[in-house]
Amino acid sequence: QVQLAESGGGLVPAGGSLTLSCAASGSTSSIETMGWYRQAPGKKRELAAATSSGGSTYYADSVKDRFTISRDNPKNMVYLQMNSLKPEDTAVYYCNAKSLWSDFWGQGTQVTVSS
Repeated sequence: QVQLAESGGGLVPAGGSLTLSCAASGSTSSIETMGWYRQAPGKKRELAAATSSGGSTYYADSVKDRFTISRDNPKNMVYLQMNSLKPEDTAVYYCNAKSLWSDFWGQGTQVTVSS
């Protein structure tokens, strides 16, 4: 099992920046990919950014060039640096970890961008 704990959400004005952190614990050696999903009110959960154990990254078009995902393997941490935030980035952000056989989720952290 893997446990994930997010932190760093909050209220920020449009154009501002925020960094989310996710700490993984438990069977962390089994983790292949870590990522950040987000879910806005009334919408489906969507993948915002992800990074593999090999260092490759993926970004949704909506966040490309504004968000940066990074991973600190020795510390079992993953971060999401969010710049130039827009009101449409308002959502609950969830940390996700994938092993070969399972998906693990954090409890989510609210990000609200005011216009």
